[in-house]
Amino acid sequence: MRTAETAGDGSPQHGGGRRAAVLFDVDGTLVDSSYIHTLAWWRAFRQAGYDVPMASIHRSVGMGGDRILDSLLPADRDTSEDSTIMTSHAAVFSTFWPSLRPLDGAKELLAQCHENGLAVALASSARERDLEALRATIGADAFIDAATSSNDAQESKPAPDILVAALKALGVQASDSVYVGDAVWDIYAAGKLDIPTIGLTSGGTSEAELRDAGAVEIYASPRDLLENLGASMIGKLSARRQQD
Repeated sequence: MRTAETAGDGSPQHGGGRRAAVLFDVDGTLVDSSYIHTLAWWRAFRQAGYDVPMASIHRSVGMGGDRILDSLLPADRDTSEDSTIMTSHAAVFSTFWPSLRPLDGAKELLAQCHENGLAVALASSARERDLEALRATIGADAFIDAATSSNDAQESKPAPDILVAALKALGVQASDSVYVGDAVWDIYAAGKLDIPTIGLTSGGTSEAELRDAGAVEIYASPRDLLENLGASMIGKLSARRQQD
């Protein structure tokens, strides 16, 4: 679990005094990396002798790696090779770190949530090293109070462990939070804690699929959400916090 030492002005920043929070998925939500993960899994599968269509892989991105393997590979496979496949995926993905780009409005969205008095957490199931690369890509550490990686959860999405860890780090209740994600797995995980989820189509999942999964609002990108922040669930959470 990583927390920010200080805010941009040098003040402590661990979510203290911020009684409500916005939790963010990262891949496909803040960083344009969903299709890079798809390619990385495709290559890892091919190296292990499995021919899995990219479309099937993309629909599974957002789950933890262990669940992706269980979902896409034969049940009777030699599971002793699973760790090698996941290592191969990580190795391929790491070659793209220099090419990673934040989605339009990502940094500004985190900054505005922070400015509105809300704690901000990255609730990601990425590996710790990948999360470091993703955070560097966003360039918004001054506005991030906590961040989770796969090390912080026993079970990966769609289990809610990552969200539980983020809330614990912030000292915020699930009832005082909103989650922002781009995959149905994000929505399923948040739903287990009754956390409303704002869906972004920036990861390649359609508005219809996100709504069917239970998203309360849909926006095209971080920029789109930022431009409509006041009327969104995040705006309402911020207003409620100020009234309290």
